[in-house]
Amino acid sequence: MAITIEPIGFVRSPFATPEGMPIQAVASTARGQIEIYRQYSAGLRDLDGFDYVIVLYSFHLTTREALVVTPFLDAEPHGVFATRAPTRPNRLGVSIVRLLKIEGSVLEVEQVDMADGTPVIDLKPYLPALDNRPAMRIGWFAGRLEALDAARADGRMR
Repeated sequence: MAITIEPIGFVRSPFATPEGMPIQAVASTARGQIEIYRQYSAGLRDLDGFDYVIVLYSFHLTTREALVVTPFLDAEPHGVFATRAPTRPNRLGVSIVRLLKIEGSVLEVEQVDMADGTPVIDLKPYLPALDNRPAMRIGWFAGRLEALDAARADGRMR
């Protein structure tokens, strides 16, 4: 079964390449824009009433696929589905960014962890009551999240 997905816009980011980027939006203070193509701009109606937006996008600069990867927060290999690595079979990413304002079809956002030119697949409002779940088990991430703020992407996921 083939699935065809067309981008609805793209990211404007201070990061020209993934190398040196924060590896998760929550660890980023970078600002950027999400430019939505005009034919989809009506879909932005009422989005300005939300603090955060879930962004679904394509890891367009990743050229390889791997089912086992060594993630940025660990020295041990893990199955790609137990990580957030970009070298996934479908190379889809998800980030939650802070929405500062919308002007026309451009979203001004903060906590950007995407490279400049990243194709945006979809936007959804972040709703704490629906999207935030308490988790007791976080797998191999346990004991590693304190390194998140200092972790930066390197060339291993290209």
